[in-house]
Amino acid sequence: MEIIVVIALLILAWLIWQLVKAKQYTRFKILIEKDIKPKVVAKIIERLDEDRSDLYPNNNVHQQASIYYWTQYKSRILKAALIHEIIDEQWLISTGNLKNSQHLFYVEQEYL
Repeated sequence: MEIIVVIALLILAWLIWQLVKAKQYTRFKILIEKDIKPKVVAKIIERLDEDRSDLYPNNNVHQQASIYYWTQYKSRILKAALIHEIIDEQWLISTGNLKNSQHLFYVEQEYL
C-alpha cells in the first residue's frame, strides 16, 4: 500500500511540475505578443522605409504584407526579433526563455 502512495505522490509532483512549465511557456508567448511584437513591427517599417527606392517602392501595401507575414505566428515574431537584433541568445538565456524558444520553434516549425 505504501508503494502505491509513493507512486501516486511522484505522479502528482510530476504533473505539478508540468503545470509550472506550461505556465512559464504561456507567459513567454504573452511576452512575445505584448513586448516583442511592437518592436518587430517598428523595425520592419523602419527597414522598409530605409530600403525604399524606385526598384523597391516599399509602400503601405508592402509594409502591411511584411507585417502580416512576420507577425502571423509567434515563432516568426521571435525569428524576426532575432534577425533584427531586438533580442539575442544572451537575452533568452538570461530571462530563462531559451528552452521556451526552442520549444516554440519546434512546435511551430511548419510556419517558419
